[in-house]
Amino acid sequence: MAIITLTTDFGEKDHFAGAVKGAIYSELETVKIVDISHSVAPFHITEASYIIKNAYKSFPEGTIHIIGIDSELTPENRHIALKLDGHYFICANNGILSLIASEFVPEKIVEINIHNKVDTNFPVLDVFVKVAGHLARGGTLEVIGKTITKIKQLKETEPYCNTEQNQIKGNVLYIDNYGNVITNITRKLFDKIGKGRNFVMRARTATFTEIFETYSDAINFNVEKVNREDGKKLAIFNSGGYIELAIYKSNPSTVGSASSLFGLEWRDTVTINFD
Repeated sequence: MAIITLTTDFGEKDHFAGAVKGAIYSELETVKIVDISHSVAPFHITEASYIIKNAYKSFPEGTIHIIGIDSELTPENRHIALKLDGHYFICANNGILSLIASEFVPEKIVEINIHNKVDTNFPVLDVFVKVAGHLARGGTLEVIGKTITKIKQLKETEPYCNTEQNQIKGNVLYIDNYGNVITNITRKLFDKIGKGRNFVMRARTATFTEIFETYSDAINFNVEKVNREDGKKLAIFNSGGYIELAIYKSNPSTVGSASSLFGLEWRDTVTINFD
């Protein structure tokens, strides 16, 4: 049974996500549809890129991922379908696959060219679903598009390292549901530049000199529960392999979070200096 995932900025109030699912079932009655997220901030390509990068790898190879973010067709925002790391992705060529494509070379990329056969102002529903149905039935990419060799990259997903190799300058890449701040600095880059040296990481007023493996590693569980360090600031290497800044057991709507307490937003600078 084919699996098709959906990642959009449609939200839950409107009919858009439901209509897309209905169109998929009209194409393939036995398909399995999985919602990754419909709560991506509107037109937030970088946020979507992070979510997709950390979700797709949990699905079996051959899964088809429809991404409905900033998907209106324009001369500068063409539609593409590609096979990447054993998965199929259907989206606009707006940099949304930058984080995945920075690690894996696409096996095949096509620019979708079936638009002249479809009258639409809702391309996710009318174009992306048609392409997904074609692929789910075993069709090839070449049938629905012309081969291209490159996809657009997002510069904000790439941190900067100085020539002396003693500083990494990154940015806030994503803020999750808990208000935790994910940077674009990967563990791989940190280890490569740091080489085990001491460091100071700064993000606005917050400073860190240690990075933990998990949230609970930062807490002393030998003390009584009432004296534990709920609200402690910490940095971890998260499950996606990125440096994340957090508050232990934060709640953005009550006690606050790393984003609110550190005053950090998307694209804000995070700097690591090594001794």
